[in-house]
Amino acid sequence: MSLATSARFAARELRGGLSGFRIFLACLALGVAAIAAVGSVRSAIEAGLEREGAALLGGDAELDFTYRFASEGELEWMNGVATEVSEIADFRSMAVVDGPDGAERGLTQIKGVDDVYPLIGAVELTPDMPLDQALAVNNGLPGAVMERALIDRLGLSVGDTFRLGIQTFTLNAELSREPDSAAGGFALGPRTIVLRTSLENAQLLAAGTLFNSKYRLALPPGTDLETLEAEARTRFENSGLRWTDARNGAPGVSEFVDRLGAFLVLVGLSGLAVGGVGVSAAVRAYLSEKTSVIATLRTLGAERSTIFQTYFIQIGTLSLLGIAIGLVLGALIPLALAPVIEARLPIPASFAIYPGPLLESAIYGLLTAFVFTLWPLARAEDVRAATLFRDALGTARLLPAPRYLLWIALGLATLIGLAGLFSGTWWLTLWTSGGIAFALALLAIAATGIRWLSRRLAPRAKGRPALRWALGAISGTREGAASVVLSLGLGLSVLAAVGQIDGNLRNAISGNLPDIAPSYFFVDIQRDQIDGYTERLESDESVSRIESAPMLRGIITQINGTPASEVAGDHWVIQGDRGLTYSETPSENTRITAGEWWSEGYTGAPQISFAAEEAEEMGIGLGDTLTINILGRDMTGTITSLREVDFSTAGIGFILSMNPSALQGAPHSFISTVYATEESEAQILRDIANAYPNVTAIRVRDAIDRVADVLAGLAAATSYGAGATLLTGFLVLIGAAAAGTQARTYEAAVLKTLGATRRRILISFATRAALLGLAAGAVALAAGIAGGWAVSTFVMDTDFTVIWPSAIAIIIGGVTATLIAGLAFAWGPLAARPAQVLRGRE
Repeated sequence: MSLATSARFAARELRGGLSGFRIFLACLALGVAAIAAVGSVRSAIEAGLEREGAALLGGDAELDFTYRFASEGELEWMNGVATEVSEIADFRSMAVVDGPDGAERGLTQIKGVDDVYPLIGAVELTPDMPLDQALAVNNGLPGAVMERALIDRLGLSVGDTFRLGIQTFTLNAELSREPDSAAGGFALGPRTIVLRTSLENAQLLAAGTLFNSKYRLALPPGTDLETLEAEARTRFENSGLRWTDARNGAPGVSEFVDRLGAFLVLVGLSGLAVGGVGVSAAVRAYLSEKTSVIATLRTLGAERSTIFQTYFIQIGTLSLLGIAIGLVLGALIPLALAPVIEARLPIPASFAIYPGPLLESAIYGLLTAFVFTLWPLARAEDVRAATLFRDALGTARLLPAPRYLLWIALGLATLIGLAGLFSGTWWLTLWTSGGIAFALALLAIAATGIRWLSRRLAPRAKGRPALRWALGAISGTREGAASVVLSLGLGLSVLAAVGQIDGNLRNAISGNLPDIAPSYFFVDIQRDQIDGYTERLESDESVSRIESAPMLRGIITQINGTPASEVAGDHWVIQGDRGLTYSETPSENTRITAGEWWSEGYTGAPQISFAAEEAEEMGIGLGDTLTINILGRDMTGTITSLREVDFSTAGIGFILSMNPSALQGAPHSFISTVYATEESEAQILRDIANAYPNVTAIRVRDAIDRVADVLAGLAAATSYGAGATLLTGFLVLIGAAAAGTQARTYEAAVLKTLGATRRRILISFATRAALLGLAAGAVALAAGIAGGWAVSTFVMDTDFTVIWPSAIAIIIGGVTATLIAGLAFAWGPLAARPAQVLRGRE
C-alpha cells in the first residue's frame, strides 16, 4: 500500500477527535510553551539592552581606566572624535553622619560627575529638581544625592549633612533613578552622586586609591563604532583602557541574562523530557485500544509499513497541533505579563513576538515528540492478524526493530547537539543531558523494582486486604507504575536537585563562611597610614589576626608576547583588571607547588608567582612571560613559581604576586583583613574611620548578605523552571490515573461482588497512590541529592550536606501529588454498579 493510503487511514482516525490525546497535547504544549516563554523574555531583554545601549552606558562610547585619570594625549583624542565628553570617577567609600550617640557609617558607591553628566538620559530625583541644582554648592557646602537604602541606613533627611572623607556634603535629594546604573555592575553599597570637583578636598582620590575613571563620549551621527574602537585600541594599545559602546551598553548584564536564559532553557528541556514520558504513555495507551483495528487491517492485507505510517502521520499531526498551541502560549504569555515583568526588571525590555526563540522551542518539541513516540509506534507494527482482540502491545517484544532504535538514537543526539548549539554552553548541556539520562535510568530501574517488590510482598499482606489489593495492582501493568514513577519522579528530581544546590550554596556563603571569613576588609590604606593602622589593631585583644598587603590593579595584556585572549581564551583572569601584590618572602600560609620564590633583596628582572589552579586552566606555567598593564604602563615578568590560592575563606588572595623592586615605585595603597569578635567590630570601625577618614571599610557579613540576595533571585528563577517540569509531571500523572479508570472500575465491581466495602476499596486506591508517590519521591530524592552533590562538588567547589527540609518536602510532594490524582479518578469506579460493569465485560 502507498503512503497516500496511509494518509487516508490517518485522516479517518483523526476524525475520532482528541479523545485520549488531551494529556498528550497538554504535555507537549506546556514543555514547548515554557521554553518559548523563557526565550521570548530573554530576547525582549536583549532587544531592550540593544535599543537603550547608549542610555544604559550614558554615552555612545566609554573609555574606562583603572586607578588613574586619562592623560593629556588621551583627553585630546577623545575631544577630537567626540562632540562632548563626560568624566566620571567611580569608587567605594564610607558615608559618615555625626550624631549625639556617635557617628553612623555606611558603605556607599560614589560617582563623582561633571557638569554635563548624563550625556544621554536623565537622573530622576525626589523631590523633583535638576541634577546640577542638587549638586551645587550652597552655604559653602557641596550638594549630593543618594539612594533611599543609604538614606534610611544613616537616618538622614533631605537637608541634612554627612561626610565623605573629610569633606562635608548636604543631602539635597533622593536618587530615584540612575540612567546608567546597569552599566555599573554589581555594587556592595548604595549609590551616592556628587560633583567630581567637590571631591578634591575629601582626600579620597590620593595616589594608589582604588577607583575607576570613565569617559563617556557623545559622537557625531553616523560614527562607525567598530572603526573608532579599533583606532582607540591601536592608539592606546598599552594604556590599559577598557572600551564599551552603545552596541552593548551593559555587557555584564547582557552576558548574565544570556547565560541565565540558556540555563533555564535547559531546565525547560527536562520539562519536555517529562512531557515526553507522558507523550509516550499516551501513544501506547491509544495504540493498545487500537489493537483490534490494527489486527483487522493486517487481516485485510495491510503491510507493517502501512500500519506504522498510518499512526506516524496521525501522531505527527497531533504533535504539530500540540507544538502550535505551545508556541502560541509561549509567545502570548510574555506579552500579557510584560507590564509586570518590566516593573520588576532594573533594565529595559522590548516585548514583542520574536521568531528565534519560537523556532528553537518548536525544534525542541518536534525532536522530543519524535524520540518519545517512535518507540511505541514501532512496536505497533508487530501486531499480527492472529492476535486479533488481544492486547498485542502488552505481549510484543520489549525493544523495537534495530532501525527504529537507530532513528531514536539519531533524534536524541540531534536534540542534545542543537541544545548545545543554541545555548552556547556545551559543557552545561552535556551535564544537564547526563543528569536527565541518569535520573530516567534510575527511575526506570526503580519502577521495575517497585513492581517486582510489590509482587513479592503481596502474598505476605494476608489479613490486610486493602494493602494486598494495592500491591497486586502496582505489580501489574495496568496501574501505570512506570509512567507515574518516571514522570513525577523526573519532575521531583529536578526540584530536589535545585533545592539541594541552593541550600548548600547558601550554607557555603552565609553559614560556614562567616566562621572563617574576616570581619572587615579595609582598603585604600596609604603608605604613611599602614604603621599606625597596624599598631591600633595589634594592641586590641579582640583582634585575633590581621593580614595586610600592598595592592595594585593590572590587566594581563600578553602571554609570551601574544595577546592574552589568544592564549587563555575567555578565562576570567584576563577579563578586566586583577589585583596584584608584592612581598619579599611568601606568607606563612603560602604553599609553593612548583618553582621557587625569589630571594630576599632580589632586584633583577620582574618575577611572578602565579596561582597554580588558574595557571593550569589558562595553559601557562613556569618560564612563561606575562605582560601586565599597571597604571597605563606595561610591565613584563617571568613566572618563576606557582602557589595555592584559596578564595573560599573570603580572605586576601592574589592571583599575581611579584618581587618588591618591580612594583614598589608605583603609586599604590594597602589592603587589610581584620579577624575580630563580632562585639568589637563597631568600635574598630569607629576608631579606624576617625583616624583615617579616607580608608574604606567593607563589612564581610554585609557583602555576604548582598551575594545571598542575588543567589535567592537565581534560585527563584530556577525553581520556576523546575515548577513547570513538575506541573508537566503532574499532568502525566493525571493521564496515567485517567488511563487506569476502566481497569479500576472493573476491579471495584469484582471486589464489591465479593463483599468488599467502598471504604476498603477506597483505602486500597489511596494506598497504591501513596506507595507510588512515596517511591517516586524517594527515588527522585536520591537522584536530586546525587545531582546536587555533583554540582556542589565539581562545579561550585563547595562542601555538600543533605538539606533535609527540602528533602522531606520532596517526599511529601510525591505522596500528595499521587494521592490527589489517584483519588480524583477513584470516585467514578466506586460509584459504578457492579452488575452493569460485569455485564459489559461479557
